[in-house]
Amino acid sequence: MEQGKVLTYSNHSIIRVVTHPGGAHKDEFLACSVLLSKHPVPIIRGNPSKEELTSPEVAVVDVGLRHEPDLNNFDHHQFSRNHVPTCSLSLVLQKFGLYEDALEFCPWLETAEWMDCRGPKETAEWLGIESETMGKLNSPLDVVLLKNFAAGFKHLPGEPIWEVMRGIGTELIDYIMNLRDRVAAVAQIMETWELASDDKDFKVLFVPRTDPELDDVSNCMGWRVKQLGWEEEVVALVYPDSRGEGYGMRRFNDSPVLDFSRLADQPEIHFAHNRGFLAKTCSTDIQRLKKLVCLARTESLAGD
Repeated sequence: MEQGKVLTYSNHSIIRVVTHPGGAHKDEFLACSVLLSKHPVPIIRGNPSKEELTSPEVAVVDVGLRHEPDLNNFDHHQFSRNHVPTCSLSLVLQKFGLYEDALEFCPWLETAEWMDCRGPKETAEWLGIESETMGKLNSPLDVVLLKNFAAGFKHLPGEPIWEVMRGIGTELIDYIMNLRDRVAAVAQIMETWELASDDKDFKVLFVPRTDPELDDVSNCMGWRVKQLGWEEEVVALVYPDSRGEGYGMRRFNDSPVLDFSRLADQPEIHFAHNRGFLAKTCSTDIQRLKKLVCLARTESLAGD
């Protein structure tokens, strides 16, 4: 989505969302959640009638064998078996003009598409992992939310599962719509530090504190690194600590070049993770921050 683009929705007022009964899946759960972010209406879990399929005031999700965005029908099951993996969430995001940005900024989306269209075995092969690993990626959040969604034939505003779904959809849309602008804002003030320790150079990115403070700075810095194609060059990020006046320091892509646990005894450090990937300091002096990063350079790589 181009910077500053306004999200557009259907010209029709949606009065309810219909999705299939029976077992619930992440696909239609998230698709319905996204719809609720703009249309806070009841969700009915049942097979749609002919009238509902032909009415743009009823959003039909993951059922009905129709993909008709103008009528707010978002099903993918009629696509051929060789069709590029596409789920109902994909179709709703396309309707909102957010799909391309979602693919870029939500790495889990493509996996969700594969899981819904190809199943765990083919998805595991596509990911290059064992099929048994797929089950290990689930959590009680997945199980409980989907179980509660599947348990009712109607979900109404004010009910816990409905409110959770709307919150998820709203947060997801906000994240996708605003991330590009936040990354652009970070890019304008981000500095590149070319540091040296033990005669070895390494690259660190730094963002100073601003007023007002930018949101989600470290995450935006990570996306900026990818935009620049510096994944193999940058070893750490230094950014304003959201919990204090100092700065956070963390390894980028868990680079082994730095071990922030080495800073635990430094007087300005109030937290250094014992796994070495993160530290927080009350220092705001730029030269001292650079010195601290250099002190975290691992001895084992000093001569590589």
